[in-house]
Amino acid sequence: MTPSARTQAAIEVLDRIIEAARDQGAAADTILQRYFGERRYAGSKDRKAIRAVVYDAIRLLGDRPESGRTAMLALARRRPDLIEHFGAGRYGPSSIAGEEVPATEGYAPEWLVDELDRSGIDAFERNALLARAPLDLRVNPLRAKIEDVAEALPDTSPIDAVPMGLRVHEELTVDRLPLYRNGAFEIQDAGSQIVSLAPGAAPGMTVVDLCAGAGGKTLAMAALMADRGRILACDTVKRRLERLAPRAERAGVSIVETRLLDSDGEREQLADLEGQADIVLVDAPCSGTGTWRRNPESRWRLTPKRLDRLVAQQAELLDIGSQLVRPGGALVHIVCSVLDREGVDQVSQFLDRHPGWRAEPLSLPAGDAHGGGVRLTPARHSTDGFFVAKLSRPC
Repeated sequence: MTPSARTQAAIEVLDRIIEAARDQGAAADTILQRYFGERRYAGSKDRKAIRAVVYDAIRLLGDRPESGRTAMLALARRRPDLIEHFGAGRYGPSSIAGEEVPATEGYAPEWLVDELDRSGIDAFERNALLARAPLDLRVNPLRAKIEDVAEALPDTSPIDAVPMGLRVHEELTVDRLPLYRNGAFEIQDAGSQIVSLAPGAAPGMTVVDLCAGAGGKTLAMAALMADRGRILACDTVKRRLERLAPRAERAGVSIVETRLLDSDGEREQLADLEGQADIVLVDAPCSGTGTWRRNPESRWRLTPKRLDRLVAQQAELLDIGSQLVRPGGALVHIVCSVLDREGVDQVSQFLDRHPGWRAEPLSLPAGDAHGGGVRLTPARHSTDGFFVAKLSRPC
């Protein structure tokens, strides 16, 4: 592809991403994969160049732009080389008209910047939230030793304070490696690995993962439990939950059961577990502000009303989860968010609703005490942003 054709392709991808952000559709990375799948003629260098330009444009614009073209025009003001691609060839973007207005640069919608300020996320922290994220691996002790995986993957190094973590330093398609197919490791951010330690999962326990998704934290806890005990992995989205079974088989995990829940009937569908769980993990749906390094377009998806709905959903899930915890057991609240409304405030409000419960001090290998829990951020801990709290039920 010519440079101008790459720029036009980036505009087309951005149009799809903008539409998906407006309609709560697929993530940017998924859209890019689909786009390239439709255009097999695009070589690896083409795909890499297009992807880089697309993400540069997304990071530059805090508000959702009108179109991919206005987004690219905004980026071209910073990258004069891109201006030369307009009107430069048959497959490139058309020439720039005098009246065209580029999209406006910015960090995030103003209301969201106010939320970050209220949560103590200053300019230094904010910039790190939009930096490029590394690729981290979690070595699976049920299948391999970290030393052996590190030796087999020379372009990795151990991650400080993450017991089974490796960071990849060179571009590597790890999911095609035999070690991955044999279950020796999973792709998992260092922050996600750290907060997976918060529940204190141990062999023989009964654990409920209330929002398991595809099971990243489920599998991390199963490894800590040495595949002994019981984990019930629940979710309301079938396609997410269906991904867990093959992952568990690959990882050598046999203690995981799955349960598909109806979003309007969780309490009834979990009634058989009332008061039985040693640990209930609520990795709740959230704003995703802690994952902007990987999904910067999520700034375009979030609205005040959507945040309100997420906060209400989190509170409801915590209340449901609390009913499953045995006396003396623990409810663990995790969000990949740096907003206090989803972290500190949720914990405070839960404790107000549930007298006798208390927030346990957490001793994690990384993170800063924040309200009733611990917060991780890219700037301070080189991880995605997370908040985690462990809430104990009275005996």
